[in-house]
Amino acid sequence: METERCSSSNGLANLKPPSPKSPPPMTMKDLKQQQKQQKPPKQYRGVRMRKWGKWVAEIREPNKRSRIWLGSYSTAVAAARAYDTAVFCLRGRSARLNFPDDLEVGILSTAEEKGAEGMSAAVIRKKAAEVGTRVDALISQQKEKHRIKNPDLNQAPSPDSSDVD
Repeated sequence: METERCSSSNGLANLKPPSPKSPPPMTMKDLKQQQKQQKPPKQYRGVRMRKWGKWVAEIREPNKRSRIWLGSYSTAVAAARAYDTAVFCLRGRSARLNFPDDLEVGILSTAEEKGAEGMSAAVIRKKAAEVGTRVDALISQQKEKHRIKNPDLNQAPSPDSSDVD
């Protein structure tokens, strides 16, 4: 590299470009912040994903430290629906739901009749699991319908399947 000469009288004879500095070593705090930034944002309230890909839902009981386990599901939507069912049973119309427009009519009437005090954790768990399982089954059926089946190219075409309409 060439160095530039300066003709000023302030004593700077050689001007060199600044050298790039190495980054400071990472601390544990920096490492944790970096890991938090890499996590995907939460999609639904009361739902989390296990390391192996299953989605689980749980909710804290009001005025208690215990939680109600709502189940393990193959989709996040099913777990969110289970959570919505449970939170509505516990808190009624003031509940913050993931899908506020899609609450089932049967749950509405049962929760309003008994109120939060009349429903045990077991009943809430059962209702939430029913809804979550039903949604999981519907989603898997829809995936089956949209799955493209690979035709057997070695098989001769049947007379029923013709290309001419």
